[in-house]
Amino acid sequence: MSGLTFDKQELGNLEYSLQREMLATDRRGGYMSTTIVGCNTRKYHGLIVAPIDASNNAYVLLSSLDETIVQHDQSFNLALHRFKGVYEPRGHKYITDFEYTPCPTITYRVGGVILRKEILWIHKRTQMMIRYTLVDAHSETTLRLRPFLAFRNKHELSKANMYANVRSYPVTNGVKNRLYDGFPWLYMQISKDDASFVPAPDWYYDFEYQKEIERGYEGYEDLLTTGYFEMKIKKGESIIFSASVDEMGSGEEIISAYETSVARRTHKIDFVSCLHHSARQFIIRRPGNRTEVIAGYPWYWVDGRSTFISLPGLTLEQGYKEDCMEVLDTMVADMHNGDFAGSASAEVAADAPLWFFWTLQQLEAHIGGKAVWERYGAAMKGILNAYRRGFYGGCVAMHTNGLVWAAREGAALTWMNSMMNGVPQTPRAGYTVEINALWYNAVSYAVALAAKHGDKAFAAEWKALPDQIRQSFVNTFYLADEGYLADYVDLQGANRAIRCNQIIACGLPYTMLDEVQVVSIWRTVRQHLLTPVGLRSLSPRNPMFESTYKENPIEQEAASKNGAVWVWPLMFYIECALRLDADRFLAHAEDMLAAFDDNIQTYCIGSMAEYYDANPPFAPRGAVSQASSVGGVLYIKQLIEQYKAKAKRAAKRTVAKKSVKK
Repeated sequence: MSGLTFDKQELGNLEYSLQREMLATDRRGGYMSTTIVGCNTRKYHGLIVAPIDASNNAYVLLSSLDETIVQHDQSFNLALHRFKGVYEPRGHKYITDFEYTPCPTITYRVGGVILRKEILWIHKRTQMMIRYTLVDAHSETTLRLRPFLAFRNKHELSKANMYANVRSYPVTNGVKNRLYDGFPWLYMQISKDDASFVPAPDWYYDFEYQKEIERGYEGYEDLLTTGYFEMKIKKGESIIFSASVDEMGSGEEIISAYETSVARRTHKIDFVSCLHHSARQFIIRRPGNRTEVIAGYPWYWVDGRSTFISLPGLTLEQGYKEDCMEVLDTMVADMHNGDFAGSASAEVAADAPLWFFWTLQQLEAHIGGKAVWERYGAAMKGILNAYRRGFYGGCVAMHTNGLVWAAREGAALTWMNSMMNGVPQTPRAGYTVEINALWYNAVSYAVALAAKHGDKAFAAEWKALPDQIRQSFVNTFYLADEGYLADYVDLQGANRAIRCNQIIACGLPYTMLDEVQVVSIWRTVRQHLLTPVGLRSLSPRNPMFESTYKENPIEQEAASKNGAVWVWPLMFYIECALRLDADRFLAHAEDMLAAFDDNIQTYCIGSMAEYYDANPPFAPRGAVSQASSVGGVLYIKQLIEQYKAKAKRAAKRTVAKKSVKK
């Protein structure tokens, strides 16, 4: 698989460059994100976006930084902003190169001046550093840096006001700013000791964020600049700008911190190394000994369902079993009466606690079944008992037929949870296919572990339930005349929409279906839902199908689960196929994995989008970097490697047998 490549001739073409975004994180919930030419197109973009307290909110502190080169009293502003209907300044015309690894690097050329800009987010600190190197110049050159401050929630927009503190307070080699009480100080410092800061507070009005406007949201913001840094820079000299919530002691400390951090960076040289790097960006460590998974950048936070779905691919594929267990331990510590807390609670996500069992099944390969049961057996038993007695007045509960019912007025309890004005856009209340597939898998797995590792009382109490679930599931969901599974069944009967949810029932470790049924379902999914970037959420033959992304939020929400392509369900499609006939399907699975290569070149460089349009060219949509998509692709990679290893071992055994016969 190829590495990242950028068309240098197209960098000045905004249709090309503004569609490519970059992301760097601090592994604590903060991030830096903008386009590869430095023009913010989303309200979520910024050079420092970080949590400032124990809440689940992140705040844009430093929105952008304008660089200006001055020679012979002529100023050349290298920045790029869009205001209402116009780009100004237009610094992208000076860009000659962009490199992504080991850190995003932009090269500008202004006449005889060549300036290189390297952007570095520091891990485990809320700190962003930019190193400017004057590669070439033939006259005395001045570098001017003007920061634009927001100090607002990333979901909101800043407007000019009289309450902002426009003063800059001197610190070593720079200044500190805090626009509003309750925020931390932002320390902006320069590695060069003789750099000066010129106070010049001013509001700049109506920055336009086109992506927000396209999504149907407000997209205009006012930003405050409190002044600018100015310094001489010589040919071959490097100067570092640091912005942090912690003060640096000196110019030497800034230089040392930068050099130490950049030396630790991995090189994202190909598809796999890019995805490995992206996977690590979702795992965050927060105060209180909490290790969690960000569901997606830039607008999502921690989500329980997404955590369980993505965690094996994000961690175990790279051998990070400790990270996986730390995340699970964090979530288990929050459990109460057999239910997880927050977004992992069955009250808001009826399937989330059941995905926990699937994650444990993947972890077992790394620590063994005995360790899984000893560490998580109590949580597993608590969850199953909670489903059996029912959550929240029976809104989510096992019925006497052994199946789990999930329905709550005005709520969407499955992963197809798009809501608009309090109305589910994909209503699926009742017996849902993937919830009951996960339920069967969870009960079967827990019973097997308990029986094997000495919990005979639990095994005896639950051992009859899997057979009941299996019979009820097949009778309720399998549409024998059609050869596939109903999406859900309510009091009105079976919903026959062909959706990707049914493939989960075929790809889980424990399935209620026989091989004939699995083959029929798999073929239906392949015919109606398979694309080069994942599985459609709804068959194109369904009247509710939406083929393209829509322009207003209501239509967007409807399309995202009524046609849009999702990556993570492909894990179960490929796993199912490899189980059925690995010899025939393995090469095809490798081709499917290779097809994702192009996806890391656009949208978010080095990562995977939340979902894609349902029809060619399958444009990326939603969050630019999604945990379930990255985790899903890495899980598929791991599956392929496992089956290739099996095939290799089988071939060796065959050769050995032939040798013995001779």
